[in-house]
Amino acid sequence: MTVYSLTYFDLAMAAILVVILGVLQSALGLGLTRSLYWATFRMVIQLLLVGLVLKALFDVATLGWVLFLMMVMVALAGYEVVARQQRRFSGGWAYGIGLASLGFTALTVTILALTVIISNDPWYAPQYAVPLLGMILGNTMSGIAIGLSHLTQTVWRERVAIEARLMLGQQQSEATRDLRRECIRAGMIPTINMLAAAGIISLPGMMTGQILAGAPPVEAVKYQILIMFLIAAGTGFGTVIAVTLGVKRLFDERERLRLDRLSDKPGRGH
Repeated sequence: MTVYSLTYFDLAMAAILVVILGVLQSALGLGLTRSLYWATFRMVIQLLLVGLVLKALFDVATLGWVLFLMMVMVALAGYEVVARQQRRFSGGWAYGIGLASLGFTALTVTILALTVIISNDPWYAPQYAVPLLGMILGNTMSGIAIGLSHLTQTVWRERVAIEARLMLGQQQSEATRDLRRECIRAGMIPTINMLAAAGIISLPGMMTGQILAGAPPVEAVKYQILIMFLIAAGTGFGTVIAVTLGVKRLFDERERLRLDRLSDKPGRGH
């Protein structure tokens, strides 16, 4: 099977569609044109840089450099978790909660897959480790971000009701039970929708890429199923941990709701 290489002119032709979309959004007064263009520019620069980094990493392929890149990816993903939240935890807690829940689940799931399931030699081979972690991080990051955003905004909106339950003698865990469920559910919905649509409504990116690269379709499907399992696990466990840590942070040792631990400073996406 012949693999056709794309030229930069081909990419420029595709970029025209994004430019036209921005013009349309501007005409409609949506206020998203600048964000769309900036995000697109960032995407291009970031992917080009990643391509250069991965090329150099593939040439070296040592455990130290692979782990270093993985740590950088986790650190940046932790920042993105809270970057666009309108109401976040004050101080370093916003970043800390996102980083802890994201890093623990994404790294655990990725290393488990590399060492136990895929079992490639060496297990840290960058052509496996980096793309796998990237796919798990991207989806887990979104789930955690949605769960935490839902948590902070709902607590602020329903603070009177929560404090009323506490005054009636309910424990913090009981007063926030329904809230925690809703936040975890909100964080999981995009992943569940992705799982339900895969293969029927959409062809997932990794599977499509492997097929375009000439891999047998059945092998591409098996790898994609594996990725879907890992993404679901990472997103689910990560969201549960993040929401649990977030709720604990909102109450003190006497189980009083501490709204002063929330900030209304909007993220850079607002």
